[in-house]
Formats: sequence, C-alpha cells, structure tokens
Amino acid sequence: MLAGHIGSINTIEDVLSVMRVIDRALPDTDGLKWFNFLYLSVTEAVHAEEARWEDWPFLQRLDVVFATLYFDAITAWERDPEKTPRAWRPLLRARHLSGRAPIQFALTGMNAHINHDLAIALDRMAAFDGRYPGRSGARFNDFTRVDDILEEREAVLREQLTTGLAGKIDRGFGDVDSVVMMWNVRRAREAAWTNGELLWHLRATPRLQADYLQHLDHFAAFAGRGLLVPRLGVVI
Repeated sequence: MLAGHIGSINTIEDVLSVMRVIDRALPDTDGLKWFNFLYLSVTEAVHAEEARWEDWPFLQRLDVVFATLYFDAITAWERDPEKTPRAWRPLLRARHLSGRAPIQFALTGMNAHINHDLAIALDRMAAFDGRYPGRSGARFNDFTRVDDILEEREAVLREQLTTGLAGKIDRGFGDVDSVVMMWNVRRAREAAWTNGELLWHLRATPRLQADYLQHLDHFAAFAGRGLLVPRLGVVI
C-alpha cells in the first residue's frame, strides 16, 4: 500500500521524497511507476533551477498543491476507488495490464494530472492569494517555462518509456507513436490555466463550478481510456 508512505506535504523536498519512495516501491510491471518516474524527473529539474525562477515561492507552493492531488488520488484508490476522481481511474485500473508501453501509462497519468488536477490546483492557489494571476506577470512566465522542462524531459525519456528501462518490452510497438502524438503537454497546460481561471470565477456560483469540474473529470477520463488502448502485436 502506497498511502502509508504519504505523509504531510509542505515543501517541494517533501514532494520529491514521496515520489522517490513510490519509485522504489513499484515494480517495472506497474504502469503507475512510469507516470511517477516522469513526474519525478520533471520535479527534480524544476527544483534544480530554483534560483532561475521569477517567483519561486509561488511555484513551489503550486508544486506542493498540485502534487498533493496526485497523492490524494493514490490514497483514495487504495481506500475507496469510487471516491477517486474519474480522471485517474483509467491509469489505476489498467496499471497491471500488459500490451501497453510505459509511455502510455506515463501520458495517461499526465492527462489526468494536467487536464483535471492542474485547474483545481490553480484555483486553490488563487483562493490562497485572493486573486487569479494574470498572463503578463512573473507567475505566468514561470508556469510557461515549466512547459519547456516538461517537453525536454518527455523527449529525453520517450525512448526509454517506449522500450522499457529494463529491456523487457519488445521494440516493435507499431502504432505507439500515434498515441504519443495524441498528447501535447504545452496545449494541455495552456488549457489548464484557462480552466483554472474559469473555476476561480465560478466560485460565486458553486453549482456551475461543480458541474464544470465534473465535465473536466469526465473529459480527462475519456482521454485516458484512449491513451491506454492496447497496442497491436505487443508482447510483454
């Protein structure tokens, strides 16, 4: 059970510590490992550039709020799957199935975390600050710079995640590239920024906010199922 390893998360160092525990705890055959592996790599890169961010305190708080939603999904799944956001269910249900490349699991996790969780995290940050950040300030600049790191890390790790770090997965994945092409992290994060702003402005109408969030959850779940379609001719 992973939930027992998830304690209080207050800093980016706490986030990294939990992700490293999850990485060590999961075998290569567990699809969740590959999303966690990619997420850990990106978070380490963000942390390594601490001095270069325009508003590091904000970015660190966002990282903590954002990662906590991922850890909450794991905890909910282990305790009561019906309370897990629908966006996370495709990955958590399929994580032990064969016929998928690790990159599919990694992208399915990114889909859930960005298309669903990121808007929530941004809305919560706005509530903490009492306003939603504009697109012309340091916070949005840092947010878009994270896109650069995500694209860089995804490109570096894509070959490993397509073939398997342990060399156990056949290289003939056929149309796995078509799955990768379905996903664009920059466009997803741009949409998440807008969705977070909409959630912030919908606070005055809780019913509409709940309906919109449910829509995001269902959309991310639908996309996640598509990203996990078994690849033809794959032997694991």
